[in-house]
Amino acid sequence: MVRKYALYLLRWQLSTPILALVLIVLSDMDTILATVVANLAGGLIFFWVDRFIFRSLSANPLWEIKDDVTCSDCGAGGRGYRIAEWMGYNRKQDKNPQFRCERCKDVKMTEVRGRVKGNCG
Repeated sequence: MVRKYALYLLRWQLSTPILALVLIVLSDMDTILATVVANLAGGLIFFWVDRFIFRSLSANPLWEIKDDVTCSDCGAGGRGYRIAEWMGYNRKQDKNPQFRCERCKDVKMTEVRGRVKGNCG
């Protein structure tokens, strides 16, 4: 979180000269209108920068847990787990989710970890 905050503060400082240039170009315009236009220009630019800074790349997966399911790997019944979202892996909208028992979920997590690190690191 400290890294994100530092990037955000750096981004904030970089926005100052850009917005100042817009205000200089619009200097013959009404002050309030020029400020509104400069802020809109800044929003158009820095929305994407902020989105990059604050994107969620959690080290921990988002799990979905259900009772009374059948493990898709070994067929055991009981509580089931599945990784719904983790870094670039997103199965939240999966129409046919595959749940795994306690033992098989660890195997699947290792498999997904390898793919996620390969895509994001």
